[in-house]
Amino acid sequence: MARRRPNLLAWQWQGYAANHRNATNLALHIIAVPLFILAVPILVGGLFRLSLSGIVLGVIGIVASLAIQGRGHKLEDQAPEPFTDRKDAIGRLLAEQFITFPRFVLSGAWWRAWRNRRH
Repeated sequence: MARRRPNLLAWQWQGYAANHRNATNLALHIIAVPLFILAVPILVGGLFRLSLSGIVLGVIGIVASLAIQGRGHKLEDQAPEPFTDRKDAIGRLLAEQFITFPRFVLSGAWWRAWRNRRH
């Protein structure tokens, strides 16, 4: 049974900086997360319009973004906690893409991590 996180955003934010210190991972995330954010409405629009090209472009963008981020996370000394199940993975991925990473950037934490980055 999956462990419940009463406040996913607070839990995710608490360990976020520790999982984002590697220079390559930081650079990959600054590109890949906006790709994900752009790909989701393309996919949704494609689904509503029944546009095969929109659906395919959206799926490719999402998959590419997650693959890029996954590659970046493998470079970190401290890996993120593994997903417990599909629901945990979807919730954590959506929270990271739409809330936690943008917060990381807008709060200045991404820039601080970049200045103190590990190679």
